[in-house]
Amino acid sequence: MKITANKAVSAEYELYVDGEKEGELELMEKATVEQPLSFVYGVGMMLPKFEENLFGMQVGDKFDFLINAEDGYGLYDDESVLDLDRAIFEIDGKLDEEMIFEGNVVPLMDSEGNRINAQIVTITDTHVKVDLNHPLAGENLHFKGSVLEVREATEKELSALMGGGCGCGGGCGCDDSNCGEGGCGEEGCGCDDKKEMAGSCGCGCN
Repeated sequence: MKITANKAVSAEYELYVDGEKEGELELMEKATVEQPLSFVYGVGMMLPKFEENLFGMQVGDKFDFLINAEDGYGLYDDESVLDLDRAIFEIDGKLDEEMIFEGNVVPLMDSEGNRINAQIVTITDTHVKVDLNHPLAGENLHFKGSVLEVREATEKELSALMGGGCGCGGGCGCDDSNCGEGGCGEEGCGCDDKKEMAGSCGCGCN
């Protein structure tokens, strides 16, 4: 059976990004045979370019491809780093230090009520600097792996995905613009993150 629309797919992979030196790659995260990436093809769970590269593959097929930053999570936007009034994050005049600390990813709402994930950069007496860029914005994504399973998605699986998103919010090819419930390795994509980076799969789902 080949990977086409509405097929349930499982794959193991390693995701690399460009390292500091030219030609060097850095392992960002991976999904294993024991904890594979699982998704339904063609329903908006994954980056379009990720799916494009897997189209037509079968169990046992190997893949090795690059998704440029523009086709992944976009270029890094300096204007998406904002200084917000500290009071926004306070309850009764105090910060929740278990949630509000440098490096953590927190959910915010925009003026239209849409959820936005923000990484806290710095905290001062008056402001909290947040970064609204995706953790992998500006990164070229190098995927290497193989297809483990291809089958027809069940009606239950398809109906559960009407909201879109795998619940993961990190690299792994996911399009997390509308994340579902569940965490990585549970109801999410099953990624085993090897990079302690807020907002990427396995260490703090958005």
